Amino acid sequence: MTPVPDLHETPQTASLRELIRRANALAGQIPADIVALMARVFPAVVFWMSARTKVEGLTIKDSTYFLFEQVYALPLIPPVPAAILATVAEHLLPVLLVLGLFARLSALGLLIMTAVIQLFVFPDAWVTHGLWAVALMVTLTHGPGRLSLDHLWRLDRAGKG
Repeated sequence: MTPVPDLHETPQTASLRELIRRANALAGQIPADIVALMARVFPAVVFWMSARTKVEGLTIKDSTYFLFEQVYALPLIPPVPAAILATVAEHLLPVLLVLGLFARLSALGLLIMTAVIQLFVFPDAWVTHGLWAVALMVTLTHGPGRLSLDHLWRLDRAGKG
């Protein structure tokens, strides 16, 4: 597409336009696989850190069950199964996501958890949850990239990575 000439363009606006074009071109050189890796790692760390607060060794803490009874109470899942499911998912899915193994499925699981947290637990934290969701949706929609076990083992070739 040919840009429409601006009859009122000055040398200063032409210089600014060229500077913006160069900056955009430079940003376009960031490897998509690095972006895909970052989109997997950063939300995984958030969920992993949350998971680690729920256990002591291999045992779910009593305080975790208390939180699922009093603070994280969900409308359809009783507190004990919810605590167990969330704790296991918050340990397993981030590891898979960082490794890029079953990455789309892992991203979907964490995206569902994010939606549940947003809708039923902390509805005022929509900005934070939105940032997690966007990162997870990058993996879900574009795949884990070439820096992943899914790519290495040819489990995900449908994405752009």
